[in-house]
Amino acid sequence: MPDIKSIARKALDWPARVLFPPVCAGCRRHVSQPGVLCGACWPKLRLLERPWCPVMGTPFIHHMGEGFLSAEAIADPPPFERARAAVAYSGVARQMVQGLKYQDRTDLAPWMARWMLRAGAELTAEADVVVPVPLHWRRFFRRQFNQSAELARAVSQLGGLPFAPSAVRRVKLTRQQVGLERREREENVRAAFRVPEEAEIEIAGRRVLLIDDVYTTGATVRAVAKALKKGGAGAVDVLTFARVLPGDFRADESATI
Repeated sequence: MPDIKSIARKALDWPARVLFPPVCAGCRRHVSQPGVLCGACWPKLRLLERPWCPVMGTPFIHHMGEGFLSAEAIADPPPFERARAAVAYSGVARQMVQGLKYQDRTDLAPWMARWMLRAGAELTAEADVVVPVPLHWRRFFRRQFNQSAELARAVSQLGGLPFAPSAVRRVKLTRQQVGLERREREENVRAAFRVPEEAEIEIAGRRVLLIDDVYTTGATVRAVAKALKKGGAGAVDVLTFARVLPGDFRADESATI
């Protein structure tokens, strides 16, 4: 016997699908259901897969053996425990990030978060609380939303984890990271973040899952991780939608906050 509730739900959805037909998350061609990529865009999305560095999440060309670390993890150990990203920051992934960030495509956040949860399954399994990389209040006032918070909220909801959007605050109005080289980025965000006293209880002794849209050089998430540790977090893991892979970094194209 047909499920009456299911039939009713489909009937209610029909006008919305006619008025607002689902479009490809990359190019906005019409597709069969929301949040999917069309046949032309899907091949342009590079999902990041194992084998990867267990600390940095940087993919290896070949399996290097259990526990093998990348040169970056050895030469410059990060203040966070692990970093993972869902996709490489190129092609359609770059279009999705820029759509979310600059074109108010907040509808993309839940679909991007699903790919993030797939890539960061081991991180979410151990996380106690989800925290986004914050915007300075002036930039938030101009933009009206924080793309990292939109992703973090979706990760929190889909992963069944507590969400602490105010656990860390950006206390310095930094320059946009776009156009800056690695060392300039590090200096730009130095001492830019702080855990307010009233928020320390939310992270004290807990394993924090820090969310951002793109991992470029890691300068921003490193600075936030240091602030979280100073504020009492027991450990910090980093999960981003996209990752600029070593050798792909071009300061004029990388658009992280």
